[in-house]
Amino acid sequence: MGSNPFLTRSERFKRGPNRLPIVLVAAGVLLAGALIAWLEFGPKPAVKEAPLTEEARAYIRNLALDDVTMSAKLNYFSQKAVAIEGKIANKGDRVLNIVEVTCVFRDVSGQVLLRERVPIVNRRMGGLQPGETKSFSLPFDNMPDGWNQQMPQLVIASIDFS
Repeated sequence: MGSNPFLTRSERFKRGPNRLPIVLVAAGVLLAGALIAWLEFGPKPAVKEAPLTEEARAYIRNLALDDVTMSAKLNYFSQKAVAIEGKIANKGDRVLNIVEVTCVFRDVSGQVLLRERVPIVNRRMGGLQPGETKSFSLPFDNMPDGWNQQMPQLVIASIDFS
């Protein structure tokens, strides 16, 4: 049953409003929401992480991670949120702009469950001067099921010198 262009206004009113524009707008909103959700939560491109340089590998002996603790609590969405806190000391003679660690979480059988590389020193916090100690806090909001609830292995993954 098609639309008759010769209907009077009152006859068209009796047939009801044309819902096509509403349907098109709703479909557009749904598509835009799906696109935003996919961009935000969809697969992320793999980032090739640079290996530790020989210079950085030699300097690791001058870094000390101390007072490292882990705490866990439920966040607002009833998900387990884990925080690793500690201190890093620069016992060497060079200024460090960035220090990154890889946190390796394991399951109950010791298999790697999650490996995440995070900065503990960066330029925004002023780097790390020789002889200086700074605190760090590493939040992890999405812990996978099967995690053994143990402190992850912390491995110095990158050092950027000034």
